Amino acid sequence: MSIWKRDFTLQSLNQGSENTLVAHLGIRYSNVGEDYLQATMSVGPQTHQPLGMLHGGASVVLAETLGSVAGNLCVSRDYYCVGLEINANHVRAKRDGFVTGTTRPLHLGATTQLWQIEIQDERQRLICTSRITLAILKKK
Repeated sequence: MSIWKRDFTLQSLNQGSENTLVAHLGIRYSNVGEDYLQATMSVGPQTHQPLGMLHGGASVVLAETLGSVAGNLCVSRDYYCVGLEINANHVRAKRDGFVTGTTRPLHLGATTQLWQIEIQDERQRLICTSRITLAILKKK
């Protein structure tokens, strides 16, 4: 059974990211399932820190993007989600290629949501794991 409460396509999500930090970092939504959302991000100069490795902040942008967008797709249009807290553990360096983030809910409550985001390289090795807590607010 699908967790999604709004209609969307990968194309509509990617179009909605135009002219944002998401597009600037090259993040592209790439796959969706009944209970997960995925996006990819290139690893190169635009996402490097000074030592030539994937910047932890870029990984956190990917994680927050996935968790926040997924959260908003899980509530009716009368509500929206905003981030309360995010954490990330960076477990492997990455210098080039791309990474894929996958988010799944750990908790979908009436007032909060908790999402887990796993960021992996092309060989499915864990690069970063993150969790984001979202507040659910009613539109005014």
